[in-house]
Amino acid sequence: MRAVLFLLLILFLAGCDRSRVYEQNHDFEARAWIVSDQPVFEFDITDTVNTYNVYCNIRNSVKYPYSRIFINYALQDSSGVSVSKNLISAFLFEEKTGKPFGSSGLGDVYDQQIPVLKKFKFKTAGKYSLKFEQFMRTDTLAGIHAVGFRVETAATE
Repeated sequence: MRAVLFLLLILFLAGCDRSRVYEQNHDFEARAWIVSDQPVFEFDITDTVNTYNVYCNIRNSVKYPYSRIFINYALQDSSGVSVSKNLISAFLFEEKTGKPFGSSGLGDVYDQQIPVLKKFKFKTAGKYSLKFEQFMRTDTLAGIHAVGFRVETAATE
């Protein structure tokens, strides 16, 4: 009974994130990101007045062999027109010490959010899609458990 109440409390608290518009993650079954696995996320934008922050979510373990990761992203509108695309890079580990960045709740697994677009304004309401492609020198990135993304309303200043 306590476990059920605890789970309900966690779900309730997770639902209190008012700035989140959309968030989803794609888990890699082998806990490795294969270059041919290019997750695509579809989401709706209804408000074109506000600005948004878009993040790439990465879940990695300490088994990831590099300190940095490179990812191509492509954002398209519902008609397939490219809205934004670029190469992003981020350090998953401190270069000199090898200490992992991000937050950990599962031992040697770490979560972090990499900024993709800051204070971005969607010009039209409708469906959008965002695709991620790992852009490293190896076909298989061991230690990458999941990739995802988050869209949130940007704070007004």
